[in-house]
Amino acid sequence: MEKERYNHLNSYLKNKFGQRTLKICVDGGFTCPNRDGKKGYGGCIFCGERGSGEHLKTIDISSQVHKHLESYRGQRAEKFIVYFQNFTNTYDTIENLRKKYTSALVDDRIVGLAIATRPDCIDEDIVKLLSEFTDKYYVSVELGLQTSNDETGILLNRGYTSSDFTNAVKLLNKYNIDVITHVMIGLPNETQKDLENTVNFVNSHNIQGLKIHSTYVISNTKLEDMYKNNTYSPISLEYYLESLCYVLTHINPDIIIHRISGDAPKDLLVAPSWNSHKKLVLNGIDKILREKDLYQGMYFSK
Repeated sequence: MEKERYNHLNSYLKNKFGQRTLKICVDGGFTCPNRDGKKGYGGCIFCGERGSGEHLKTIDISSQVHKHLESYRGQRAEKFIVYFQNFTNTYDTIENLRKKYTSALVDDRIVGLAIATRPDCIDEDIVKLLSEFTDKYYVSVELGLQTSNDETGILLNRGYTSSDFTNAVKLLNKYNIDVITHVMIGLPNETQKDLENTVNFVNSHNIQGLKIHSTYVISNTKLEDMYKNNTYSPISLEYYLESLCYVLTHINPDIIIHRISGDAPKDLLVAPSWNSHKKLVLNGIDKILREKDLYQGMYFSK
């Protein structure tokens, strides 16, 4: 069997826990400071009203986990990581955060806790709380970055800076909590140089995981307005694969690649149409890496 050309998450988790390990996506009923008025309204221009995951707020957290484990999905692995995915999952009081996280840890097969959040919603008290779980569970935090270009960040209505990202990573490093970050390809007005700068920026931090997404347009977002007004054009599949290849070959070879494709909800996707065909990305990048004999980090330099 051919050696993997980049560090796949599934392989990493199986090696770490000795058995197949998958995530249980949980909706913790959180909102976002960029939606409730603390930082702004409407969220990032690409983010829809559902956030990034399944919309399950009508079901309490423990029931969400039990429902997953009792379904066919609970038979697909031996161990699980609870993944708080929707919106900003550290945006609450410490007391409420502790209750929410604890309420998800309801089965012996759960070995980890993954928290998706924003860099500006990380402080020492929150990181101390997360560290309370590390004696028994593998804990990781996902930080949105998207781009290191703060001008693009303003256009995205992101509401935080690259410096906020750096500060959050330093805090999480201090408590030995793994950091996963998100990079988006094809953001409005971004160039190849912006992508190169973002990759260099990520490489300058001590992070353990990376999610790479294409920028897609979903309905009822400001990005959809830009698309309809012809002020934003989605990238082609060919451009995405070329850019993805650049990221993989230049990123730190020790980083685990959590995903290489962002999947839009099919009922909300406006453009590009190729985004709804995930295998085009997976098969496309595998073909390029094999044919050109490319590997993760082969052009990485500190």
